Amino acid sequence: MIEDAPMSPEDALVALMICVSASDERLRTSELVKINNAINHLPIFAQYDTDRLPRVSHLVMDLLDQDDGLDALFGLVRDALPERLFETAYALACDVAAADGYIPGPEGRMLEEVRDELNIDRLHAAAIERGARARHMTF
Repeated sequence: MIEDAPMSPEDALVALMICVSASDERLRTSELVKINNAINHLPIFAQYDTDRLPRVSHLVMDLLDQDDGLDALFGLVRDALPERLFETAYALACDVAAADGYIPGPEGRMLEEVRDELNIDRLHAAAIERGARARHMTF
């Protein structure tokens, strides 16, 4: 992270959002806008130093290019994020995946990975996913 500073809880949330967006090998504008809006408007990011964003982005992209990089990323996220925020992390990841109106196969699989890695209960995950779908519906 910044120099030798550990990943902050906010960094972990941002990393997961970027990871989900990049999972289909495209960072769509709607997903980047969703990430930016979350960082700029949600209370969980009120104290976040946005100067950290480029480094978090580079870290995620570098890890996704490595063998076992996804496992390493999940390890960093679990180390940085209090367990009480695991559902928040999953909700943010779902919102990013749903931002463009559909969740293609790679993003859906990444959400499954996030759900499993953060040990999100299936019933809670279904409710979070349904909420994300409902927020991003169009005519």
